[in-house]
Amino acid sequence: MAIKEIEKEEQPKAAAASEAREPINYGWAAVGLIIVIGLGFLTRFLEKNVPGWFEWSWVKSIEFPVYAIIVGLIGGTIITALGIREKVAPAFQTEFFIKTGLVLLGASINVSVIVSAAGPAIIQALLLVTGVFFFTWWIASVFKVDHKLRALLATAVSICGVSAAIAAAGAVRAKREQIAYAATLVILFALPSIFVLPWLAGVLGLSPEVAGAWIGGNIDTTAAVSAAGAIVGEEALQVASVVKLTQNVLIGVVAVALTLYFALKIERKDATEARAGVGKALWERFPKFVLAFIVASIVGTLYLSNLGEGATDWVKSVVNPLRTYFLILAFVSIGLEFRVKNLRQEGWRPVAVFGAATVFNILLALGLASLLFANFEI
Repeated sequence: MAIKEIEKEEQPKAAAASEAREPINYGWAAVGLIIVIGLGFLTRFLEKNVPGWFEWSWVKSIEFPVYAIIVGLIGGTIITALGIREKVAPAFQTEFFIKTGLVLLGASINVSVIVSAAGPAIIQALLLVTGVFFFTWWIASVFKVDHKLRALLATAVSICGVSAAIAAAGAVRAKREQIAYAATLVILFALPSIFVLPWLAGVLGLSPEVAGAWIGGNIDTTAAVSAAGAIVGEEALQVASVVKLTQNVLIGVVAVALTLYFALKIERKDATEARAGVGKALWERFPKFVLAFIVASIVGTLYLSNLGEGATDWVKSVVNPLRTYFLILAFVSIGLEFRVKNLRQEGWRPVAVFGAATVFNILLALGLASLLFANFEI
């Protein structure tokens, strides 16, 4: 195809991708925030009271992420029926809630855990992200999925879901509809993983550390990783968070690589033009909350070591409950954001690709976690 023809084809797509969003109605956004916070309180109420309402032992083992997601899904159905979903959607700040919760989690993680887990986590991240990305890219080409959607799916399933898909979308100039589709797929596959993987970890007899590394390595969204890790236990949650944050660091690297690939191979721009500003793009797409997580861990470790038992009580009574509530708001937002209709836009082939990539991710992550974290202890 001639360069001019490619440019003509890309112009409307680029325009669609760069189209400015409608201005936020802050009144409706406030209503949305009230809905999210209210559903968060409802989640807390159910978590504390439902076990007392029923005598079944399995009910007592249900953790807050389960209640939060169910409440969010029901809430999403109601606001859709009322016709106010789009108006209140700006309040569904899943990324803000989960990142704040993770920074607070960092305050309760001894920095020695991060240091000791960094080695195997980095090795796992490099092998897992590379393997899953290229497997997804290959199978998507077999199913003849559009180049741009292929980039979104491969990045989302190999790194960290919606955040990675958004970064990839900026790199390849994907359409907003494709971003919405990829985000919906991420949530669709992440929701059952929250419950299935902790159960499988128990069936397989995995240690909390291996289970955490497995969960952190293959569940696509950071929020879902936190949910599944919390179900397994505190040790699994800590390892899962460190592993997932390590993978998150690769968002910028992959986004820059995609920028160059699409510029040089798909859009066929001049090499000098394509490489201009790569360093700036890498920093812009780097998940900076990872640095906040590490700083919080250092501060928390120094605080606990200097003030002793009183500081530990403060962390348990203030920081941990606050962290939990931010995570609840994130899980509620996941439920509120889920939309089945987004899956109809691209047909069944991307769903098959994402499903196959998820299975491959689960198996590869299990092997790597079992190998690299076999003797790891918190």
